[in-house]
Amino acid sequence: MPKFNCAPTGFNVVSLFDYTGNMVRPWAEAGHHCTIVDVQHEREGMIEHFESGGSIMALRIDLSDITNVAKLARWKRPEIIFSFPPCTDLAISGACRFKAKRRANPHFQTEAANLARAAWQMATVLKYDFGMVVPWMVENPVSVLSTLWRKPDYRFDPCDFGGWIPENQAAHPDYPEVIPARDAYTKRTCLWTGGGLRLPEKRRVEPQFLASGQTPLQKLGGNRPRTKKIRSATPRGFALAMHAANTN
Repeated sequence: MPKFNCAPTGFNVVSLFDYTGNMVRPWAEAGHHCTIVDVQHEREGMIEHFESGGSIMALRIDLSDITNVAKLARWKRPEIIFSFPPCTDLAISGACRFKAKRRANPHFQTEAANLARAAWQMATVLKYDFGMVVPWMVENPVSVLSTLWRKPDYRFDPCDFGGWIPENQAAHPDYPEVIPARDAYTKRTCLWTGGGLRLPEKRRVEPQFLASGQTPLQKLGGNRPRTKKIRSATPRGFALAMHAANTN
């Protein structure tokens, strides 16, 4: 874990439980300093630099420890916070396994909900320690977070923002064989927001379906690490739309 200090480093964007950096890439390309935090990052402190002067730093920090959440808030003092907490123990799609999980750990969903509230916890630290009102966002699929925390503020499908992706960049750069061009697929997603976060304008494209009626992601089975990364990858159009909504 890096050594924390309280020195502000300028305009910072922080994205929690973010392995790919897709969410912050538009911000880095616009010249902002971004930090993506995930325990899966192989190289601690890895930095990608952009011609604009922006950057993306990857940190490997255990956010299940609330003291680490507070330290990160005081160290980075972000001006906007994004969060993509694990949904394995919360998503309704996995409800058939909840009973067995509860037998193994009666507190498994309380622990998962606490992780999901990390962005809100960071924003609270910034408000009370520095008087900063920081926009924040938590993303999760349809889940029990609605009852364990509160109802979401917004719902969308990736295809709702596919029109933000330029035609010459239509194909997905990492998973073109699975994710349709311009995010033309459905995957109901919920957002919990606060701090004055502005919700983006929709530019919908028509979703694509297989002959079976499934989306390509629905047909993607198994629990391999690569499969999980594909399923959890932030839609590019949504990231572009959120950047536009909160910088104009």
